[in-house]
Amino acid sequence: MTEKPNIPEASAAASGLSMAVLNAIQNPVILVDENGLVAFANWEAESFFGASANHLARHDISAFIPFGSPLLTLIEQVRERKAPVNEYRVDLSSPRLGADKLVDLYVAPVISEPGSVVVVFQERSMADKIDRQLTHRAAARSVTGLASMLAHEIKNPLSGIRGAAQLLETSVNDEDRALTRLICDETDRIVSLVDRMEVFSDERPVDRVPLNIHSVLDHVKAIAKAGFARRIKVTENYDPSLPSVFANRDQLVQVFLNLIKNAAEAIGDRPEGEIMLTTAYRPGIRLSVAGTREKISLPLEFCVHDNGPGVPSDLLPHLFDPFITTKTNGSGLGLALVAKIIGGHGGIVECDSQQNRTTFRVLMPASKGQAADEDDMLMTKGNIA
Repeated sequence: MTEKPNIPEASAAASGLSMAVLNAIQNPVILVDENGLVAFANWEAESFFGASANHLARHDISAFIPFGSPLLTLIEQVRERKAPVNEYRVDLSSPRLGADKLVDLYVAPVISEPGSVVVVFQERSMADKIDRQLTHRAAARSVTGLASMLAHEIKNPLSGIRGAAQLLETSVNDEDRALTRLICDETDRIVSLVDRMEVFSDERPVDRVPLNIHSVLDHVKAIAKAGFARRIKVTENYDPSLPSVFANRDQLVQVFLNLIKNAAEAIGDRPEGEIMLTTAYRPGIRLSVAGTREKISLPLEFCVHDNGPGVPSDLLPHLFDPFITTKTNGSGLGLALVAKIIGGHGGIVECDSQQNRTTFRVLMPASKGQAADEDDMLMTKGNIA
């Protein structure tokens, strides 16, 4: 005789499985009931709104999104039409959620719960990361062509100008000698700028090996503390279990030296200035390789945080473009070189900035063997991007 299933136990098991599935989804998902209260929020939604599910459940959804947000209109539309709606590139930027919070929305009715709707938030950050990556690489290519042209067409005439100024210096009076000295100094400065740009035209393959990123960051920190950051507090928050990164050590040192130097210069003489270095493992971030079916996993996240005044909002979208700088005597090539190096490693660099909080985030692939292990882990968890 077949034993009848225990209905309450089966129902509880199904409910627990549903919760596990929703919490495994890497997009924020909420349930808004007929009264506008957030009846359910998965783990990603708690992180997105910066509040626990219990706290969310005690408030109307309007308390957590910007005033007059299109999301409220979408929820009402879905309730009236009883049909799902998609909306793309909705701006939810606010002090609570952060700046530049663009999302794609999917809002659907819950048939068994009249008046209730499910809202799924798809953050635009990954699509924008890909766009920025392509923009940075195109910018680097334009600088490469410019550097090659400058090396051939400008350095030779500059050499002649400098030589002529040196000859004049021996036959003019002291007052005019200051002018010839100025000509020499300025030609030297232009040659130095061209030399820096020639780095972009170096397309030779670099030797890459599995590296412990923490040894690289500790080395860079020691250099910074001995020089430009000696008066600034530098802390770290590392993930000790982080796998190796497949990279060139010298180039990574150059990247993080540039980023930490930028952070130190942004902080300046602030008495409470602090730079924090963090590392983390972020599975599920994968990019397609152009022209192939291959996908590169970028699970390794390395960040440089500072509490300086922040990057001006109008400058932020162009921060990694060549010749963009806020420094009086800056050339605007430091961050462009960072983007070129990281892009050459198959990674992404981005900047998030608000008042008193700026983060430069580098996403990079793990060493090849460990990347394969990660793919196996993702297949097991069902998190393939």
